Amino acid sequence: MGIRDFHIKVKALRLSCLGNRGRRSFHGVANKPSWMVPITHGHHVVEHDVIKGGSDDSEFDSVVIQREQIGDTELWYFGIFDALIGDGVTKYLQSNFFYKNLKESHLRRKTKETLKRAYLGARTKAREAQKSEEKCIIGSTSVMVINGEKLVMANMGDYRTVLCRDGVAYQTTGRYNQSSKRHWFRRLFSGTKRSKASELVVGGDWIDSYTEFVILASNGIWEVMKNQEAVNLIRHIEDPQEAAECLAKEALVRMSRSNISCLVIRFD
Repeated sequence: MGIRDFHIKVKALRLSCLGNRGRRSFHGVANKPSWMVPITHGHHVVEHDVIKGGSDDSEFDSVVIQREQIGDTELWYFGIFDALIGDGVTKYLQSNFFYKNLKESHLRRKTKETLKRAYLGARTKAREAQKSEEKCIIGSTSVMVINGEKLVMANMGDYRTVLCRDGVAYQTTGRYNQSSKRHWFRRLFSGTKRSKASELVVGGDWIDSYTEFVILASNGIWEVMKNQEAVNLIRHIEDPQEAAECLAKEALVRMSRSNISCLVIRFD
């Protein structure tokens, strides 16, 4: 199994994958493998000299895009990480998930748990490096797409993943949605007094015929616009690269002063 790891720190590089077009199946029941449904994506990272007047590359967010094929299972991994957490999550996943040659039957069960452990480990190392839990503000958001039919998501700090389904924005809030069995979320460390900067939220959802796209974005996006605003802004834009650039530009227009990084994934 070959690993193709894209660890990017440039501001507007387009990466996309177009598979054979076919009708999406729910829960993988179809004549063709569900991974033949095309997934397109684009991202944009605004340089710090535009936001803060500085040019320290060490402060840049990094964007990670990785695709793996294991038998009939297609795995996509997308992530946005701030400089503090770096590539710790990605390295853990490569060593403990992608390189493990897991059986296809184990992939779904182990994905959420492995992603959670990757984040907890990376956060611990970041805190040790900073030597201060109070000032250790970590931001990251990532998504694993399994066979084009299931999402496993993890968010830390003010970085966020927002799902657009039939024009409506949904966020991994950490609360179980009693009105729909499709949504399952768990908030780690509930009942403690940790700040939002220390909080990790993991969750999952199914991709169905109503699922349009997913937005992964840093705090620079979400501090100036609401989830539904972001969805409404780019829903009509079919090219995910253009959509990501549109979100970033709007955040600049609204005078955001935090990291502006976004990644858009469309399910066509």
